[in-house]
Amino acid sequence: MDDLGVTVSAGSYRSTDPEAVHFPHRWSDEGVAVQAAFTGAHLLHLSAAGCVLNDVYREAQRLGVAVAGVRVSATGDFDTDTWVSRGITYSVEVDSPAGADDVAGVLEAVDQVAEIPRAIRAGATVRRVPAAGQE
Repeated sequence: MDDLGVTVSAGSYRSTDPEAVHFPHRWSDEGVAVQAAFTGAHLLHLSAAGCVLNDVYREAQRLGVAVAGVRVSATGDFDTDTWVSRGITYSVEVDSPAGADDVAGVLEAVDQVAEIPRAIRAGATVRRVPAAGQE
């Protein structure tokens, strides 16, 4: 299967790649950069990576850990016969003046509270409903 990896970055790690798409971001003045193809698989991985990036900023603030930049990469694979995900893996880079133990504490907290990864891990229900006016 083709590469299904995505990367989101903000702050000092924000990508300047001309192909990156940039969005405003409540946690960083320069916004967030997204590097991903536009397929369902990439968007699934992007939802996990984006949630983790946001939660690094939120949890770092809650724990009093300064963060200058964050980069999250996520990827996964699918069974091409059933199109069922085989899972998602993600990695996080944090630019912080804090010590390694403090940053590790932030990442552990994020892994426990990040909403999208938690929903995916739990096997969230997804169902189609009629569009407005098309009942």
